[in-house]
Amino acid sequence: MKLEEEIKQKEFKSEYNKAVVNLHFTQSYLITFQARLFKPHGVSPEQYNVLRILRGHHPEPITVSSIQERMLNKMSNASRLVEKLKQKGLAERKECPSDRRQVDITITSKGLDLLGQLDEEIKNFNHSIIKLDESEVKQLNDLLDKLRG
Repeated sequence: MKLEEEIKQKEFKSEYNKAVVNLHFTQSYLITFQARLFKPHGVSPEQYNVLRILRGHHPEPITVSSIQERMLNKMSNASRLVEKLKQKGLAERKECPSDRRQVDITITSKGLDLLGQLDEEIKNFNHSIIKLDESEVKQLNDLLDKLRG
């Protein structure tokens, strides 16, 4: 469905204005559907992002500030997200032996198991929600990289 129909707006000031609104709308659309996917597993899209960062760094620990740098949404509170994951048994926090002011974060086996369960669901989700063929997806990725470039 066209953006104009989705948000009930007849026209935009310019194609550039429409593109920005379209990107915001599409991001919200994706997050809404992702949240539905993650909800039965008891995690939010932001918590899932932290778990993926931890898995990518596994088995080495990582600091909260390093997690924050790698997050998709830089406005997310990484400390709060890590604490919630810790409470769920999906991540661990330990004092860094070389610097007591620093806290090391690692993913637990329970966290790795959850990501393993979600991998196939995410793959199917991505293919179902992005209604483009392989060459169009590549073109979209190239254009988005260029937009941020």
